[in-house]
Amino acid sequence: MPPEPLAEEEIAARLSELPGWEREGETIARTFKHTYHECVHLAMYVAAKAREIGHHPDIHITWQRIRLMITTHDAGNRLTAKDFELARHIDMIAAGHGAEAT
Repeated sequence: MPPEPLAEEEIAARLSELPGWEREGETIARTFKHTYHECVHLAMYVAAKAREIGHHPDIHITWQRIRLMITTHDAGNRLTAKDFELARHIDMIAAGHGAEAT
């Protein structure tokens, strides 16, 4: 059974607890800056954690930037508690790798 989408008030409350994350429609997103190779390395750590918790972000890597976008695909591309859980993990991973928020 897919997770329940969050109400708008709940989304706003959870987003306020995650500085640097922005809402883009039914996605939350954040960009970090690091060297290209460290961005690839960071993506691998995020992917491993995503596999572990069973929730996967869209990852876009460009020169010295990594952008992560999260939504719950099996909830009709709506925001759920799983998205915010993964965002917290991503913040911890990025901090551990010395990635700079943009």
